[in-house]
Parts: sequence; structure tokens; C-alpha cells
Amino acid sequence: MRKFLIIIMLFFWTSSFAQVRIANLPVWDETAELTSKQDWMIIKNTSRAEVYRSSDSKDIIINNGLVKRSFRVQPNLACIDFSNLTTGEQLLRAVGPEAKISIDGKNYNVGGLYGQKEKAYLKREWIDNFKGDLSDFQFESYITTTIIPYVKWRPSHTSQAVRQVQPAGKMVTFIFSSQVPELKNVKVEVHYELYDGIPALCKWISILNNSNRQIKLNKVSNEILAVHEEESSVAGSTAQMRTPHGIYVESNYAFNDSMNARLSDQTTHWKADSTYTSQVSYELNTPCLLEVYPPVGPGVQLSPGKTFNSIRTNELLLDSYDRERNGMAQRLMYRTIAPWITENPIFMHLISNKPDKVKVAVDQCVETGYEGIILSFGSGINLEDTAEKNIRAIKELVDYAHSKGILLGGYTLFSSRRINDEEDVIDPKTGKADVHAAFAKAPCLGSKWGLNYIKSLKEVITRTGLDILEYDGPYPGDVCASVKHPGHKGLDDSQWSQMELQKEFYRWCNEKGVYVNAPDWYFMDGTNKIALGYREVNFSLPREQQIILNRQNIYDGTWEKTPSMSWGFVPLTEYHGGGAAATLEPLSEHLHAYRQLMMQYYGAGIQACYRGPRLYDTDETKRTVKDVISWYKKYRTVLNSEIVHLRRADGRDWDGILHVHPAGKEKGLAMLYNPTSEMITRKIVLPLYYSGLKKNAFIREMDGKAKRYTLDPNGKATLTVKIPANGNTWLVIE
Repeated sequence: MRKFLIIIMLFFWTSSFAQVRIANLPVWDETAELTSKQDWMIIKNTSRAEVYRSSDSKDIIINNGLVKRSFRVQPNLACIDFSNLTTGEQLLRAVGPEAKISIDGKNYNVGGLYGQKEKAYLKREWIDNFKGDLSDFQFESYITTTIIPYVKWRPSHTSQAVRQVQPAGKMVTFIFSSQVPELKNVKVEVHYELYDGIPALCKWISILNNSNRQIKLNKVSNEILAVHEEESSVAGSTAQMRTPHGIYVESNYAFNDSMNARLSDQTTHWKADSTYTSQVSYELNTPCLLEVYPPVGPGVQLSPGKTFNSIRTNELLLDSYDRERNGMAQRLMYRTIAPWITENPIFMHLISNKPDKVKVAVDQCVETGYEGIILSFGSGINLEDTAEKNIRAIKELVDYAHSKGILLGGYTLFSSRRINDEEDVIDPKTGKADVHAAFAKAPCLGSKWGLNYIKSLKEVITRTGLDILEYDGPYPGDVCASVKHPGHKGLDDSQWSQMELQKEFYRWCNEKGVYVNAPDWYFMDGTNKIALGYREVNFSLPREQQIILNRQNIYDGTWEKTPSMSWGFVPLTEYHGGGAAATLEPLSEHLHAYRQLMMQYYGAGIQACYRGPRLYDTDETKRTVKDVISWYKKYRTVLNSEIVHLRRADGRDWDGILHVHPAGKEKGLAMLYNPTSEMITRKIVLPLYYSGLKKNAFIREMDGKAKRYTLDPNGKATLTVKIPANGNTWLVIE
């Protein structure tokens, strides 16, 4: 009885203490505008993220003028409001815990309130009657700071066309403790970062083991949100129904080799809520409960004095069903929270590491305006060899490139290769290194070989001064049942531990100024570029087909990726077969196709891997390459800005894209293509809303004289354009 009274006293003391502390926060003006009047995608939002309190000091509120999230702090902390201030939409329908964790096989809620009977909506007058549960982690205190960068990015490449900075905003940390005896001295911190200028926040949790014993973290859910449903569906499974459209969720725990954020996502789980008994679904199957957690583990043994940090989950509020607008919102989120994706050096893929070949390529880069070279797969470069001879050979190449102002990088392969039975991932069903990995065979990153692999890459990069890393087959999510690998304990923690190793390496590269191409979605942990999305065997098709297919790839691959986040591919020499009809070498004999491929890639702001032994073979070829690069650099800022999709390539009629940059001198630039064998004249409608122009626009074709066009009420300009046969033209909007 005495023990129970002490717990009750501690509970009320901590709640009272938190309320006193809240009084120090500025009061939120409850009469303020419910919705934002400006379009944050065009006009930079002047509101800054801030932490407030309600006038009665019952709630803590985070707000940046675009999104508002409120938390009731007693008798325990719980989110009671999640509002999109652009639309005035309330996302939340019910209260729940802030997080869920499983420790030593037992489940615990972090925060949360109880007593809401109707789960379809939440009325404010109900909240005062809600109760806490002493078995949950209890809110103790909070801390507010400015946002501390997660990746200590060192922008080091002059190739950055649209200059970005680290995200700004406010962070609030809610601190929880437990009165459960076995969890004494175990603390949980729930962190929220609210960014300036975009309707987005980031949430993650920390678990601090201040006890004198080791604890095992079986499962960690760092976000639970009861969100209102997307549709009224009487029958159907949770998987068949539409998930809520008003929120986009992305965590830094993604792999799939799909080159696509949605398909790479591993942690966003839309579940049914059986406690929501008034929903339309007779089987209570509506997907309206968001829970975020890794698919496996973490399974981590947390020693005394150690801290565990969960995945970081970004939540972007959407205000439309329009694919273009939602895609642009996602791309602007990347520019804000992962600004390293805006770096975009002009590089080629060299297929030889012979000193004479590399020096010729470096000199050609200087002559044409290229900025970097990646020693490609098949070039002979070995970034795993730390022998002095190899280090010296690579460093000599790097030094020569640097003496000419050129970046130099190299290729390495991790997955889809076999090491041996001891070092490869072990199948939990057979206990052997069988064919069960994502790419059939693969080493374990937590094996002795895997740990040494990362160590070797760091050593070679550091000692040679390499600027770029092309990392093929990064850790793709394979689990490993080995209990002998030093980088993980067993199956339970194998995925988490390998992910942590991979992400730490990428952050190391980013913080050292090493630019990283990697065909998996590790942007949130520092990678710069991913493949646009293409079928490699298509590069064995005739050049004429490749040209149109590449434009389709560009169109389809830039709905969620900025131009600088993608790389394309141009095989100068034979790749996957196809013979002379598929290749560009000799370059001077296929100059039209070479120029067209460069124009459509650079015209989209996308760097392609020009894979071959050289950039030019004759003076005429050299002039062509130089002209295209000079043109790209002239319009680099707008060409690296957001894309509005005009018309997809179909081989029958014109196709094109429109870049928009409301803060720039050039407000937009449209690239238009003609796949037919005759010149065509077409009436083109340019949707210039996202350019920031309202009434008039001055538009010039190529280097011609600008003409004034009146925009319709929707911001559209209509003009007649001639596009040359099998060619292109561009329109500059000012």
C-alpha cells in the first residue's frame, strides 16, 4: 500500500512540475488565422517554428504557420491536435500513446490518455475527463532547442546550382520515466523537429538505459496516430482500402532497389483500429491507424549507460489530390531536410583506370566544362585494397584530376556478390549461406569481412582524397541468422545492425564532402543521388528507341525526385549488347543522337552516366559537347529547379517538361521535343502557376526576343511553337 501511495505522489508531483515549467512558454493566440493565406510552394513562408502553451497551460503547441500539433500534458502527455493550416483540416480523430516499446518481451506505452469512447472524432471538452495509466511511461519534463543537424553536411562542390542550407526550426523533447519497478532509471525521450517554411516535422525517440542491467529492445514504434479515414467502405480488407491522403510519411529506414520512395519504405504501417467501433466498415478494417516501426527488430541489447535512437520519421502534410502538387511538396521537403541532394556535379563514367586514359579524360573534362569523373565498374579500380601500391596509384590519379580542378571518384560493389560460407548472410531457415538474399547471394555487413569492407573504403577514400563514391548494391535489408558475426548478435538484431552500419558510413561520406551515388533510398542519411529508374537491357536497343525511352524515364522518374537526385545512363560504348546500332562510338558518326541525349538529360537537370573511354573524338564532337555544357551552365539554376510535367513522350507527337523557379531570374524553362521526322507547329499551354507569375510573362524561344503573354486566371500561357524534326527547342520564361 505504501509503495502504491509513493507512486501516486510521484505521479502528481511530476505532472505539477511540468505544468509550472510550461508557464514559461509564450501563449498561443487562439484567435489566430486557422489557415495560411500564402502558397508555401511559391512564396517563402515567413512564419518560424515555435513552441507555445495554451492559455490555461494544459497544452504544449508546436506551430510554424503551416502545421500545428498540440499535446495535453496531464495526467499524461498525448497528442490532441494535428492540423494542416493550409486547408484547416484536422488529421487526428482519437488520442493514443506517443510511442510503444517492447522491453524484455513486455509491451509498454509511452504517454497516452484513456477514456475516449467515440473514436471517429475528438471533442476538446472530452479531454479534461481523460485518465492516465500508471503502467505507461509518464511525462516528466520537456526541453526546447533549435534544430541540430542530423547529418553534418559539408557542401564542398561548386556544382550546387540551387544553394541550400541545413534545415532550421525548433525541436521539443518530451521526457518520460516509468514507475514500473523493473524499468526504474529507464528514460524515454520523444523528439519533435518542426521545420521552418514547410508543413513538415520529424519525430524520433531515444531510450536511455540508466539502470544497472542490460535490457533488450524487441520492438520500437516511434509514431502512433489515429487519423481519420480516406473513404467510406462497408466491406473489404485493410489492404484493399485507400489510406489517408493528407499525410506523407517517410523514415530513414528504406531499401528495395526500386529507385522509388514509396516502394522502398519499410516502416509505414496503416492498420485497422478495432477500438473505433463506429466506423463504416462492418469488419472494422478501415486503415486509419498509423504505426511506424522497422519490419524486423531492432532486437538490440542495450547496456547500462547506453542510449538507443529510433528511426527518424518525417511527416509532410498534403493539401491536394493533385499528383503534381503532392510530388512537388515531397521534392521541396527533400530540398529542406536533406539539402545535400541539391548538389549535382557534371560527371562521366570512365571505363579505364589506366593513368594515360584517366589523364586524357581529365583533360577532356577541362576542355568541355565537365566537373568530375567516376572510374566505373569494369575500369579496374579497387576501393577495397588498402595496400600501399594501390593507394599510391589512386592518389596519383586524384592529384592529377585535382590539379586540373576536376573531381575524381570510384566504383565499389557490396551486395550481389559471394564471399564465403562464413561471411555471407545466413538463411534463418536452413542455417546456411543459401540463395535467400535480396540479390541471391550477399555478404553480411556485420560479418568480419563486412566490417573490414567499410573500414577499407574509409581508409582508401581518406588517404587518396577521392571526391565521389559510386556504391553499387548497398545493404538491401538482408537478415542474417549467424551468431558468430561481430557486427550483430543474431537474427533479431541483424537487420537493424546492418542498417546502422550502412547509414553511418553514408553519413561519414557526407560529412567528409564525398559525393555518393547509391541505388537505394538512403537520402535521409546522406546519399546524394539514385538512379532515375530504367531497364538496363534497354540500352542494347537502337539509339532511336533509347532516345524516346530515356525521355519517358525522365518524365516518370521526376514525380517524387528532384532533377539532382537522379542519374540517367548513356552508353557511349556497347552495354548489354546491341552492337553498332545501340552505341554512340564513334561519337563523330552519331553526333545528332549524342547531342539529343545530352540535351534531354541536361535539359531535365539530370546527370547521366556517359560511360565510355572519352567525351569526344573530333573537334566537331568537342564543340558539340562544349556547347551543350555551356548552355546547361547558363541555365543551371532553373534547370535544377522543380519540374512540372507537360506531356509524356509517346513517339507520336510533341512531349515536354517545364522547370519552375519563382525565386530566380528565369522563372521557368520549358523543354519541348519532336519525335517525328517532320517539323511540327503546335499550340502549347504552359501552366506557370508555380513560377510565381500572376498576370504576365515574358517568354522567348531559345535565344530569340522575348514576347509578352497574358496569363489566364489559372496562371496559364498559350503560345504557338515550331519544333524541328527529331529535335528540340526550349522556352525561357522571365
